[in-house]
Amino acid sequence: MNLTEQKFKTVFIFLDTDKYASPFDMLVTIDAFPDAAILKYENVTGADAAKIVYDTIFPRGPEGAKHTKIFINGSDFKQVSDVLEKTQKCMFPPFENSIIVDPRGAYSTAAAAVAKTLGLALEKGFGSLENKNVTVLAGTGPVGQTAVKLYASEKAKVVITSRSLQRAVALAIQINQKVGEERACGVEVQTSEQTGNAIKNAEIVLAAGAGGIQLLSADALKTYGGSCKIVADVNAIPPVGVEGLESNVEGKEIRPGVYGIGALAIGRLKIKIETELIKRATEEPKGLFDYKIAYEIGKNSVLKKLAKAAK
Repeated sequence: MNLTEQKFKTVFIFLDTDKYASPFDMLVTIDAFPDAAILKYENVTGADAAKIVYDTIFPRGPEGAKHTKIFINGSDFKQVSDVLEKTQKCMFPPFENSIIVDPRGAYSTAAAAVAKTLGLALEKGFGSLENKNVTVLAGTGPVGQTAVKLYASEKAKVVITSRSLQRAVALAIQINQKVGEERACGVEVQTSEQTGNAIKNAEIVLAAGAGGIQLLSADALKTYGGSCKIVADVNAIPPVGVEGLESNVEGKEIRPGVYGIGALAIGRLKIKIETELIKRATEEPKGLFDYKIAYEIGKNSVLKKLAKAAK
């Protein structure tokens, strides 16, 4: 039997830039494809990626390459981008693979968070995200900067907060150049008062910080959040990112006129998005499956849910 007649097993190659590869994404992959094989590599650099990818694309031939998927992961966006760039450069017709990129779940989490806020805004009659004032707390972190990109792509006006003014401003410049207009601005937040000033005009607030860090107190939301209609949080580890916003809350009014979306509500959609991202990459012989595809999946999911509820 030659390679063109062989039935190939689906194989996922995990390239992780961190010391330990994330079991999270491997478990999601196994649940989606129990019969698939998984190979993992850790501490991967751009130089390492080239060696691994060449050894990935050739042994199964062009047909086998269609059934070999590469999942790029890691907590450092710069390193992940370098591995992705080197991986893509290694590929050429007919030796090409589907590539999934979801650095420590940041892409799928941000996609879920933005999609959930869009869905709730439409459900409550607030309209689309276009020209909405949005504040992303911890906006220069992995989830935050991805969410900022997505909000800007929906033509929202975004305030990016960070402990570093330089990082916040640099990200805002990058986003504005990408979308071709002034959609984002960066501000420094070191105190509760600075947090309050950052949210005072916001209609939507997304807390996008790391686990176990409170970014917005109940007092700050009450004092400064007069314009706020939706507040969402991606952190389920106590203390949560928004004081008083329980992780399971999904569209509940948490104070008069303000509706909340907790981390576990976002997380449920995040898992659906990541699972669908993996399925799409598996169905396609090649292509890049990143935050843009993740958001498309999440947005379609919430819009379908709204349409079903309206019938």
